[in-house]
Amino acid sequence: MEYFKIEITSWTASFRYPNLISGFQPTLEVPPMSTVLGLINAASGSYQKYDQLKIGYYFEYEAKCIDLETIYQMDGKNGTTSNQAKSNVIRREFLYNSILNIYLTDENIVSFFTHPVYPIVLGRMNDLASVKIFKEKVVLEENRNPDKIKGQIIPFYPYHLSGQLQALPKYFTDTFPRKNIGTEAYSIIGFDSNDNATIGSNITAYRDEIRNNKFIDIFMHQLNF
Repeated sequence: MEYFKIEITSWTASFRYPNLISGFQPTLEVPPMSTVLGLINAASGSYQKYDQLKIGYYFEYEAKCIDLETIYQMDGKNGTTSNQAKSNVIRREFLYNSILNIYLTDENIVSFFTHPVYPIVLGRMNDLASVKIFKEKVVLEENRNPDKIKGQIIPFYPYHLSGQLQALPKYFTDTFPRKNIGTEAYSIIGFDSNDNATIGSNITAYRDEIRNNKFIDIFMHQLNF
C-alpha cells in the first residue's frame, strides 16, 4: 500500500509522563498519539478534527540523558497568577538526536508540513525540529505476521504485545481546561527492543526500510475524532 512519509528530526526530544507534575521528569521513549496529532495541529495552525484518519509512526533516538532545569512556581487563584515566583531545580530526562517518521494517506494533512504555521517541536518549545517530506509515496508491503514492531505504541487490547504498559490519551479537546480524549492502555515498544513475536495476535502491519537496510513493521492506527 502507498503512503506519504514525513521525517521529523531534532537534537533533543522529551515526552512527559501523564500526571507527573513535580519531582524527577522522565520521558517516554515513544511519543504518544496526542503528541503526533499536536504536531499536525501546529503545522496547520488550527485545531483539527480527524475523521477516519489512518496514521502510523516510528521513533528512534541516539541517547537518553538527564539535564538540570530551573523552573519557576507561581501561585494563582481564579485564573490569575501572582507576581511572586519561587525557583526550583529539577532533573529532567531527554532524548538526543531523535527521528520521527510519520506515515499518512491524507495528502491534505501532509501539505500542512510544507509551510508549518507554528514551530514544530518534539516535546517542549526548546525541542525544535526540522521537517522533510518525501516527494514520492513509499510503498509498504502488508505483513500479517510482523516481528519488527518497535519504536511505536500499540493498543494493548486486543494485541497484548510486550512493552512498557502506559495509559495514554489519543487527543485533547480544544476547551479550557483541555480534556483527554480516547485514553487507553498502550504497549510502548522502544526502537532498540528485540524482535517481537506476534503470532496469534491478529495484528497487521506494513514493512518499511528506513535506514541502513533496517526494516520496521509499521502499525496503522485508525482514528475518528
